[in-house]
Amino acid sequence: METYATVVLYAIPFFLGLILIEWIAAKRMGVSVMNSADTLSSLSSGTTNTLKTVLGLSVGIISYYWLVDHIAVYTIEATWLAVVVTFLVKDFGGYWNHRFNHEINVLWNRHIIHHSSEEFNLACALRQSISEIWVFFSLFMLPAALLGVPTEVIAIVAPLHLFAQFWYHTRLIGKMGWLEKVLVTPSHHRVHHAINDEYIDRNYSEVFIVWDRLFGTFQPELEEIEPVYGVKKAVGTWNPFLINFQHLWRLVKDAWRTNVWWDKIRIWFMPTGWRPADVAERYPIDGVLSGDAVAQQRKYDSKPSGLILGFSWMQFVVAQLLMIQLFTNLGDLGIERSLTFGIFLFLTLFSLTSLLDKSKLAVAAEVLRFVTAAVAVVTFGGWFGLEAYFQGIAWVMLGYSLLCLGMSIWVLFEKEKRASGIVQSTSY
Repeated sequence: METYATVVLYAIPFFLGLILIEWIAAKRMGVSVMNSADTLSSLSSGTTNTLKTVLGLSVGIISYYWLVDHIAVYTIEATWLAVVVTFLVKDFGGYWNHRFNHEINVLWNRHIIHHSSEEFNLACALRQSISEIWVFFSLFMLPAALLGVPTEVIAIVAPLHLFAQFWYHTRLIGKMGWLEKVLVTPSHHRVHHAINDEYIDRNYSEVFIVWDRLFGTFQPELEEIEPVYGVKKAVGTWNPFLINFQHLWRLVKDAWRTNVWWDKIRIWFMPTGWRPADVAERYPIDGVLSGDAVAQQRKYDSKPSGLILGFSWMQFVVAQLLMIQLFTNLGDLGIERSLTFGIFLFLTLFSLTSLLDKSKLAVAAEVLRFVTAAVAVVTFGGWFGLEAYFQGIAWVMLGYSLLCLGMSIWVLFEKEKRASGIVQSTSY
């Protein structure tokens, strides 16, 4: 995990720099591709996924190391050929993993966060899951394991393959000529993120578009049909924690409510969106977009004030600085302190995105965050080793947490209430 944390420390400024460049380019082109609250939601989602991965909060059903150790029939040396073979195998496996995430009810819960943004930009590429607790991707690496591709080659290829999927999340790049036949391009991926009937569940490939062409899931972007982004049932929140488990909660409720025992079992493995007939009749789901209604999509907008946006961005920047501290000192902190620090950061992200929703959950999260900070200071005798460099940092962090709690209460219960009163008084 320390190696992955080091890679992330280099990747974060690179990704943020490209997002900034896209925003500047869009401004100069007179195109609107970003919504401040949506971008904060995307970046917060990426941060939660990174924290989950670095802290080891996922369970691998089977590891690649075990596979290559037990089923390899040949051994490939760690050469450039091994890297190329591994990249191709990983891309092939990625296609099927991606496709299953879209087409199987319970697996969609792991992937819905990535499609939840109603914008399409580089920031939404960072919307990644924290609900992916059970990891089984190694099963898709069976061809590489059979060939005996060394584990260290996988460790090199995996982040390269992941980073290669970042650049095409943009509306600023049109079609790219002959590359459209080989690589996944922005045009291909705009189709993938669209909810238009013509585009839904197409273009699953991650780097090479040839897999979609081979398996019948390819769809080019059509000039006459502008992509509409998001998910069929809008998530209606900026909070990545809530988005991550919305679909799962609907499955749980449907499985509980149905009177057919077979439906209680198969609902999890049926095509995404399938519901038991008796439940669908008694509990219809409103607001699902399809057909011509897609073009009439109304994007979610909680209308956060400038104060809320500014305060939330400040919280996010501080969270990034603290995450850098965590990742830099991961080897020295140990599991107990690392997890406590992680909880503090998770609560920070939950709070700031709840505040964007104007939800009182922000206050509850801030209370828990202050308690976590206080427990950490008392239990560990300081602020996760930082007091060696900054005397009194523990008191600073406690004061910061208390200040954020007070700000959240004031913004939600006072300033926003007064704003509502002004609107009501002028409507008569």
